[in-house]
Amino acid sequence: MSDFPRWKYALVALVMLFGVIYALPNAFIPQPAVQVTANRGAAPIDETVRQKVAAALAAQHVAAGELVVQGDHLLATFANTDVQRMGADAMKAALGDNYTVAFKLESTVPGWLRAIGARSMPLGLDLQGGVHFLMQVDQSDVLDKQESSYADDIRSLLRDKNIHYESVTRNAVPGQGIAVILRSADDRSKASDAIANAYSDLDLANGPSTGDRFVLNAVVKPDKLRSIARDTITQNLSTLRNRINALGVSEPLIQQQGENHIVVDLAGVQDPAEAKKLIGTVATLQYRPGIGQPGDPRAQEAAKTGNIPPDANLFYMRGTQIPVLVSKKIIVTGNELTNASSGVDTRNGTANVNVTLNASGAKKMLDFTSDNIGKPMAVVYVETLYDTKMVNGKEVRTPKTTETVINDAVIQGAFSNQFETNGLGSQKEASELALLLKGGAFAAPVDIVEERVIGPSLGKDNIDKGFNAVLLGLALVLLAAAVYYKLFGLVADIALFFNLVVLVAVMSLIGVTLTMPGIAGIVLTLGMAIDANVLICERVREELRNGSTPHAAIRAGYEKAWATILDANVTHLIAALALTTMGTGAIKGFGVTLMIGILTSLFTSVTLTHAFTALIHGHRKLKTLSV
Repeated sequence: MSDFPRWKYALVALVMLFGVIYALPNAFIPQPAVQVTANRGAAPIDETVRQKVAAALAAQHVAAGELVVQGDHLLATFANTDVQRMGADAMKAALGDNYTVAFKLESTVPGWLRAIGARSMPLGLDLQGGVHFLMQVDQSDVLDKQESSYADDIRSLLRDKNIHYESVTRNAVPGQGIAVILRSADDRSKASDAIANAYSDLDLANGPSTGDRFVLNAVVKPDKLRSIARDTITQNLSTLRNRINALGVSEPLIQQQGENHIVVDLAGVQDPAEAKKLIGTVATLQYRPGIGQPGDPRAQEAAKTGNIPPDANLFYMRGTQIPVLVSKKIIVTGNELTNASSGVDTRNGTANVNVTLNASGAKKMLDFTSDNIGKPMAVVYVETLYDTKMVNGKEVRTPKTTETVINDAVIQGAFSNQFETNGLGSQKEASELALLLKGGAFAAPVDIVEERVIGPSLGKDNIDKGFNAVLLGLALVLLAAAVYYKLFGLVADIALFFNLVVLVAVMSLIGVTLTMPGIAGIVLTLGMAIDANVLICERVREELRNGSTPHAAIRAGYEKAWATILDANVTHLIAALALTTMGTGAIKGFGVTLMIGILTSLFTSVTLTHAFTALIHGHRKLKTLSV
């Protein structure tokens, strides 16, 4: 056994040290806390707000562990979740609607561990608590937009073909198609041929004719309707993922349910208000030609009298009551953005959003700016929020759209796909706008039809049961190994313990979310890991029965068992990889834990036990082995 190289001893020591350090943060229990952030238009978080919160907590006799201002938010920690809820209620009553009061769990990991990247594993919805949303997608809205688009295209086509028509109108009920009214049977025949050649997704049929009104009905084909519905769900799923990722929620569950529902599970979000705000908000930008400067006489007169030019809209500059007239014509919208990021204008230090347009948007922007140098262009911020009210005991959500101008500046030179949008109030506001723009708009409106908050008490109960399951499984395996294989069994027990430590360390380092299926994966990994040591011990026994010396039996036992151990673990690894790549939610969590556990057990069951065995027996003369 003296042939066990020193570099392997060093490797084993480093892995054990790594495991202990990076698994250690999981021993520090997060502390219940409440975070306060200022809503748009509210006074920023400062010492005045902190003192107001402290007074409110003292008046309600709620003891806070720590009450500090951290950047743009206020953090208060509490002894337990009951006190946390009382503290949140007191803070909401004191601060009103100008501030968002949200629950969170504050890490208690020491700073020196966080400095080297060591952190505890985030907990899943079943362990940590969180919110569950069931969202319904309004398919009729996207169909309505699609039919309106077809109607516009048909009008353009008929004009290009010089076919005389009276009207092209979409039926009031989405899905009922478009009615094209022509002035003669010949025009209807020409229109039918032109539309059929240009738009293969439409079914055409002649309608009733009276006098000089000849009707041609165009209906979207069923295959196209199914494709639209499928693409709508796909785009909404993508948009939700982009937005929820910005919340910092670890491994959210976002998946389709049925034909027009989406399920969203957010672990650790104990107060759903902020999540609902980000999920339900629809924000975009519109770049429009400006009509004069903000507050000029025409805008003032329009605001005073209500007489708005027919080709214009009256808006107000963001955060002010300064009126501004903006053309109804839209140059490009946020739907034509490919990227958006917040930044700072180097000229004056104000916050801005750096915008990148797609090819279509870039061409339209270049054409407009090239022809309108020296003229104003307005940036209109369009935001749709949902106002929630209780009506007859039921929660009713009503959309509320606001349109404000965030910038109305003179075009200094032509530009196309990349440019800056200025006029934002703060860096936080710029970050939020960039986030919503980059996340994209929904292909169809979504409405939250079901909402459940899973309390942290359920999570604590699950954690206790899962922890006890791991301890019980580990204890039984350790006892069985020690009794049956004696000294070699004790070495296997040490390896099994460090397998658990290294597994937890790796999962913590890469940020794997621990769920109940993940705990099941850990228990299964521990049970499987001892199999490798069973194979090694039985090989050593076999070599001893065949007359080999103790040292030769140990060497042969590890060498001959390795091929079998590798084969067994590779097959398990393939199964775990399939669960990880193809599964979602609980299945994926189980697969990730199992895959990491297989890799760590390969090292601890073979290399680590070999190192300990070599350390114990390597320089001794042996007559027999305790196996």
